[in-house]
Amino acid sequence: MSGPLTGIRIVEIAGMGPGPFCAMMLADMGADVIRIQRPAIGDRKLPPSPVVGRGMRSLTLDLKSASGREVALRLVEKSDGLIEGFRPGVMERLGLGPDACRERNPRLVYGRMTGWGQDGPLADLAGHDINYIALTGALAAIGTAESGPTVPLNLIGDFGGGGMLLAFGIVCALFEAIRSGRGQVIDASMTEGAALLMATTLGQYAAGRWKLERGANLLDGGAHFYTTYRCQDEKWVAVGAIEPQFYASLLQRLGLNQKEFEPQHDENRWPVWKAEFAKVFAGRTRDEWCRIMEGADACFSPVLDMSEAGMHPHNVARKTFLEIDGVCQPAPAPRFSRTSPRIRKKSTVSVESILAELGFTEQEIAAVV
Repeated sequence: MSGPLTGIRIVEIAGMGPGPFCAMMLADMGADVIRIQRPAIGDRKLPPSPVVGRGMRSLTLDLKSASGREVALRLVEKSDGLIEGFRPGVMERLGLGPDACRERNPRLVYGRMTGWGQDGPLADLAGHDINYIALTGALAAIGTAESGPTVPLNLIGDFGGGGMLLAFGIVCALFEAIRSGRGQVIDASMTEGAALLMATTLGQYAAGRWKLERGANLLDGGAHFYTTYRCQDEKWVAVGAIEPQFYASLLQRLGLNQKEFEPQHDENRWPVWKAEFAKVFAGRTRDEWCRIMEGADACFSPVLDMSEAGMHPHNVARKTFLEIDGVCQPAPAPRFSRTSPRIRKKSTVSVESILAELGFTEQEIAAVV
C-alpha cells in the first residue's frame, strides 16, 4: 500500500463513467476501494475496463435483497466514503440512501454523482455528457464557425466536471470529517462541474475579451498562432505561441518574415495569416516539422494519437503512461514527494476473504456467498 490516501476505505456502488473514474482516482492515491457489482442479468453485463477498474477489489451483491443490502450496510460501517451514480431517489428506494448509511456510520462521506444534480427541473431526466455541457456554454464555444459545436469526447462533463470534481469533493469532506467527526453528502453535478471549468472563459467574456462566435478567439483556434495544422502526410501539429518571444521563434523556424506577421494580435488579419501558415505546414511531413522545431521555444507539438502518445520521448522519460497486464494506461497523477502512489497489481481476492477481513462470521459469509 502506498499513496496519500492509504488507510482510507471507499465503497463504490458500481456504475458507469464518472463514478468509476472518481473511484479509480482515489484508488490510485492509495485508498482501498471496494466495488459492489450487481448480479449480471442476461447479456446486460458489460466487460470490465482494463484501466478504470485498476487497484480496486470487488464483490457481487444483490442490493434488492435484504441480505445483500445488509452486507452493503456492514461495509459502510467500516468505510470512510461511498460513491454512487444513480438518478435521484434510486439509492433511497434500495434502502441505501444517505440517511440509512449515515445512521450506521455518522462519519461517512456520501458522494453522489449525477448529470443534473439531486434537484431542479431536469433532475429526474436522462442525459449524457453532451447534454450537460450544452447547458453551460462549453459546447457552444468549441468548434469552428463552419463545423458548428464540436464534441470534445466526454472529457468535460463526465470526467473533468464529473468524476474529478467528485473526487475533490470527497477528499475535502474527508479532511473536514477529521476535525468535526461528522460525514456529509456530496451532491456532484456534471453540469455544475462543467460550468466551473468555464470560469476563466466566462471571466474573459464578462470582461469583453471573448466573442461568442466559434473560432474567433485567442484560445479557440481563431488565432493563427494557437491552433492545429495539417501536414503533408495528413498528420497534424499544434502551435500555441501566444507570447511574443515564442511567436518570433515559431516564425523563424517556419522561415517566415516576422515583419509580415505583425502586429501579432491584429485579429482582422488572423484568417489570412492562418491560411499562410497552413500552406507552409502542408509543405512538410509532421516528423520533418518535429525535427525543424526541435529545441525551439516555439510552443510546438506533434498531435499524437493514442497509439503514439505512450512512445513519445518525454512521456517515456516521465513515465506518463504505464503498461499493466499488456494495457497502456495513464500513470497516477499528480506526483507526491513522499507518499508516491503506485497502482496495486491485480490479484485474485475472493468475496469470502473480503468479508472475513471486515469481520463477517463464517455463518454470515455462507448466507451471502
